[in-house]
Formats: sequence, structure tokens, C-alpha cells
Amino acid sequence: MIGPAMTAPAAHRETSATALEGALPRIAGLRSFVGFDGFVDQIVHIVDKRHDAFAYERLRTITAFAERVAAAAGRSTNIEPVPQQTKLGGNGPIMSNALSRLGCQVTYLGALGHPVVDPVFDDFATCAEVHSIANPGRTDALEFDDGKVMLTMSSPLTDITWRNIEDRYGRDQFLRQMSASDLVGFVNWTMIPGMNAIWESLLGALPPAPAGSRGFMFFDLADPEKRTKDDILQALDLIARFEDHFQVVLGLNEKEAREVGNAFGLDTSCSTPEGLEHLSAAIRDKVPVNTLVVHPVRYALTVSDHGITRIDGLCTDTPLITTGAGDHFNAGFCLGKLLGFDDRTCLLTGVTTSGFYVRNARTPTAADLVAQLRDWPADHV
Repeated sequence: MIGPAMTAPAAHRETSATALEGALPRIAGLRSFVGFDGFVDQIVHIVDKRHDAFAYERLRTITAFAERVAAAAGRSTNIEPVPQQTKLGGNGPIMSNALSRLGCQVTYLGALGHPVVDPVFDDFATCAEVHSIANPGRTDALEFDDGKVMLTMSSPLTDITWRNIEDRYGRDQFLRQMSASDLVGFVNWTMIPGMNAIWESLLGALPPAPAGSRGFMFFDLADPEKRTKDDILQALDLIARFEDHFQVVLGLNEKEAREVGNAFGLDTSCSTPEGLEHLSAAIRDKVPVNTLVVHPVRYALTVSDHGITRIDGLCTDTPLITTGAGDHFNAGFCLGKLLGFDDRTCLLTGVTTSGFYVRNARTPTAADLVAQLRDWPADHV
């Protein structure tokens, strides 16, 4: 059934804050195991007009950037990026770092530098147990007020293979980590060409889950536009098969939902929230997982056995950072799942985590979330 839009009224925020506050002692006992990507991210702005060596106006929208590039067709142009920050990147490290800051125990396996971990991940390694089997990719994240353009060099991630997991980490250790974790997360499928083969190997190695004891498994495709339809459909089939072993959560942003819909031949033409609800319900019919969560910029929704739930996001027209906002949403949403919250409250923990992050350019703690729920910004749009 299609549910009405929800704006997270004060009563719900207070109830959620109380529930989260009461759960704070439990969070430290929650264990997560996440993989496999890793990137060194450089956040950059693009110069529109430069006034002197230090002062410039930036291009503020993707449309303006696209027009600047398009005007160079048949000629040439100079695009000046100005670095703002170099930080750990990749869906897995950002989500895992957020889970750790929220208070969970985190083990991360991925592309953080091999044989030596890249220094950009040093702070991450102080709050999580990290293991690396490959070198990280590199991303220049061109940030604009209305989104970002990611220029990504991902060739090192071809080393993320089941063979390297076995040789550089250990098959038995890998399976033990999965069975001991409350949450297993496999993210950034698009950038890891060997992910389908890894999942095939895992499905052949996992024992049946004892009745009533399935933990959560989270999947994030991460913009599959450049992958073929057959690859996407195979990945989604594999994801659904993990439902025999875990309670599977599939996370998509709006663009990803439409790309998945196109792969299935579904109608993706409607751009309204109600249209996205219908599309999301149709996707879950094709990929029968425990929960499908879709998070556009200004709202988020779930489709599960409890129906469709939608809630407004904690948005701002002047974000301090946008790269990693979706990964923070995923961390907050999964925390809600681990704490046994209902879909509506999981959505609220998700949008509050991402909203706090883009407004403050830092990852919140669980206590920060409690405080934010009780002090909803007056400029919320």
C-alpha cells in the first residue's frame, strides 16, 4: 500500500530521541563487518571567476559546470579545480567510519593500501579494526550546491577478488567475521568488477542460517549506470539469494532506483515522490529482500512487509559537504535496524545522520543524533 508523506513531527522526533537515548548503552555491543572498496577523496570546487591569487567565485551548480564544458566543444577550455579537503573515501570506509563514530564495533576489509595502509585512513584505523587487501582508488569529487560530479580512478579495485580475500585475509576468518556480526555490509558494487564472483563464492560457502537468528546484511550498488543490464540483473539476483542467510537491506538513491527499474523494464518516467514509491514497490517485487530503502536528497522511503513508509529529509540549501551524505544515511538507517526500530524511525535516524553531516561537515555521534532530534533546525527546508 502507498503511504502518505511524513514530515517527522515533533512528537515522533521526541519519541525517537528517547528510544535512541535509551539504547545508547547497547550500541557499543553491536558488531559490523563491511567491505570492500576504498578511495582517497579530494573534495574540489570549480572556479567561475578568479579575482586574485586567493579570491575567486565558484561555479555553484552542475548545470553551470555542464554549460561551461559544453561551450568548449570544437574548441578548448581551462577548468580550474581548487582542492578543499583530502579525506578517506569510498562507500565502505565512509559508512564504516560513520558506524564507528555512532558507537558500533566495526571491522573493515577492503582497498585501503597494500601492503601498507595509506595514511589517509589512519584516523579510521584508530576507531575501527581495518584489514586491507588492495590499494585504494582515487576520486576528485567536484562539489556543487545541487550535487556532485565524481571523477574516479578505480583500477586498483580489480584486486578485490575472492582469491585475494582468501590469500590476504583468510577464508575461515572471513566466514567467522560474517557469522559473528550483527550487520554485514557489501557496498560499491559498481566499482568492484569482481563483486558478483565474490558473492557467488560466499553463497556456496555459507551454511544455512538457524531459524530466527538471521542478522542484517546491507547492500549498496553505488550508481550502476556504467554496468551492463545483465550485470545489474545478476547482482540483484545474488542479493536476493542472501535472504536465505540474512535479513537483507538493499539501499538505493533516486538515480540508482531508476537505473534498476530500467534494467527490469519498469516504468521510471514519473518524477513525483508517489511515482518513486510505486517504482520502489515494483523493484521489491522483483528483488524480494527484507527491506528496500530509497533515499533521494529531500526525503527517504522504505518498502517492506510493513508497507511503504516515506519521511522528509533534514535538508539544507547551503550544505557544507555533500560527498558521503548517502553513506551517512545508510549508517544511520542501519543503526536503527540494529536497534530494532520500526521503518519510520529507521528512516528518521538515517536522514538525521546525513542531515547533521552535511550541515556540520562532520560525522555525528549517537548523542549528537539525540540532540539533533530534539533541536530540529529552524532553517529545515
